[in-house]
Amino acid sequence: MRPRRPDRGRHSAAGRRRSRPPPGPGAGRGGPVRRGESTLGLALLGEAATGVDLDGSVRVHGTELLVPSPGALRQARAGRVGHLPQHPGVVLDPVRRVGPVLDELAATVHGRGRARRAARAAAVAESLERAGLGTEPGLARRFPHQLSGGQQQRMALAQTLVTGPDVVVLDEPTTGLDPDTTGAVIGQLAALARAGTALVLLTHDLDTARRLADDVLELDAGRPARRGTAREVLGPPVAEAGPVQRPPGDPLLEVTDLSVRTAGGITLLAGVGLAVERGGCLAVVGPSGAGKTTLGRALAGLVPSDGGILVAGTRATGDRRAVQYVHQDYRSAFLDHRPVLDQVARPAELLRGLPRADARAEATALLGRLGLAPADTGRRPGGLSGGQLQRASVARALLARPSVLVADEATSALDGRHRALLLAELARARHDDGLAVVLISHDPSTVAAADRVLALADGRVVDTPAPATTR
Repeated sequence: MRPRRPDRGRHSAAGRRRSRPPPGPGAGRGGPVRRGESTLGLALLGEAATGVDLDGSVRVHGTELLVPSPGALRQARAGRVGHLPQHPGVVLDPVRRVGPVLDELAATVHGRGRARRAARAAAVAESLERAGLGTEPGLARRFPHQLSGGQQQRMALAQTLVTGPDVVVLDEPTTGLDPDTTGAVIGQLAALARAGTALVLLTHDLDTARRLADDVLELDAGRPARRGTAREVLGPPVAEAGPVQRPPGDPLLEVTDLSVRTAGGITLLAGVGLAVERGGCLAVVGPSGAGKTTLGRALAGLVPSDGGILVAGTRATGDRRAVQYVHQDYRSAFLDHRPVLDQVARPAELLRGLPRADARAEATALLGRLGLAPADTGRRPGGLSGGQLQRASVARALLARPSVLVADEATSALDGRHRALLLAELARARHDDGLAVVLISHDPSTVAAADRVLALADGRVVDTPAPATTR
């Protein structure tokens, strides 16, 4: 199989390979971002991005997936291959409740009508249980926007599993999940493998790969670099680095008795208080649905709230520059039709008054420190990987030169090297500019970069801020 771009000749995006994950064990695909993992994942489904053609063969139980028509592809894949994309928003219909969508997907395998209702309901319940959503009350009547980021990820997984596929291609299946949920999802995927489902895991999370994959293929520049067992290719786990200890200082960001309620009166946050000194870093942790994203959006003034939010002793409401927010859904935060470099540079023009040429020069330099070349950032968002867009999203926020940066799962799509680059850039901004950082994260290595940790559950603080070394 060879993906190629007709407009660029025989440019190889994923190299030439034969891949046969046997029934049961999981096969991992790893490598630095923009190395071809997602392209390979689509190719295994018989699909390709616009401008990419596929050569070769992909067979599941002898059925060829590289077929000429969409109808033939749907028929070939039905009940055989499932796909969990990296971004849940791609598969979750924003205008439909999640329950009917699951029922409709189950009907493609179990049939429609009242006579098959029990079979469909059982398939839906099993898929929710396997995805770690089996105990969520009233879940079926919610819309995707009423789910937390982690819940959206697990709902996308449930939609993948509800048809009972023989092969599942998983693109970053644990992105944005808290450690407990990550462990549960990995456990369920391992159970699927033991039951005979072949898994293809595309991930930068080496711990997930070590725990789930039997065979690992590392890609570099779209070609196989190494292949072997997880231990042979990935090596043993590496101990996490400890946080940088800082002496306490005067708070730059002060939050007192912060509460957020929906228009219907449902409490999302209640009585939250926190403080971050100039140059400090606070990590916010907690299970999916705990209120972490709501807290981040409230700090940035993106949702109505009660209580006090002060930046340098002044209410920050309406000050777009004082607090910058990095969205968890980094792909939807970019306009599809404009080059990424232009969008990253824009805050320096609008909020700092820099001339366009100066703003673009600053943006290019910062993006370069984050490992993004001009050849990449000159493209539109669709031409960049998730990890590249995630780093560009952080760069855009930093170019506003805010007093406070709130980063919601800002390292979830990054491999170890690029995560280290991003955290180093945040550390530089903290040291040189006095930037106060609030890191919302499930990733232990990201949390370890913070001075202090605040834990949330059910919209409330369950553990007062403590040094990160205690976690």
